[in-house]
Amino acid sequence: MRQTEAVTSSPRQDTPGAILAGWISRGELARELGLTEDTLRRWEDRRIGPVCVRAGRRVYYRRTAVQDWLAAQEAAKQARGRGHR
Repeated sequence: MRQTEAVTSSPRQDTPGAILAGWISRGELARELGLTEDTLRRWEDRRIGPVCVRAGRRVYYRRTAVQDWLAAQEAAKQARGRGHR
């Protein structure tokens, strides 16, 4: 493979949306979880939901952080369930 082929065949970092790869907006997360954006906003205020970041007025969640948060919720529920046996 020639060097120019390697450069053109690799994914470009300047493609539209590449900077937000792996991130999801509040609206998208609300739809995926079947929640309202207001619920996610309240969770952010109370610091009980998945970690988010702000870019101006927009709020974004790292997909892996949401998955980790969901796994922690599952683990906590399982731990509570074991204590009642």
